[in-house]
Amino acid sequence: MVAELNIITEWLPEQMEPGSIFVLENAGEVGDHDDPYWAVLSCPECGTLGLITRRQMRGVVPVICGSSTCPAQFVIIDEQVVPRRPN
Repeated sequence: MVAELNIITEWLPEQMEPGSIFVLENAGEVGDHDDPYWAVLSCPECGTLGLITRRQMRGVVPVICGSSTCPAQFVIIDEQVVPRRPN
């Protein structure tokens, strides 16, 4: 698993490698009012793309990969990926 996120400034999904993150242009405007979508993250383990919320970006809520084959669970702390053991 990649240990540090790579923030990219241009939306090129085919060039996103595991651990790449792209902050949405409309960050905070889409999704749940209390915890809106903030960025697109390429799973640090398998590279699957998924939306993450503001709370996940701040490390308040863990991120779980959306792939049916990847068991990655982690917390983002200061752009670092901290693995979390599954319950």
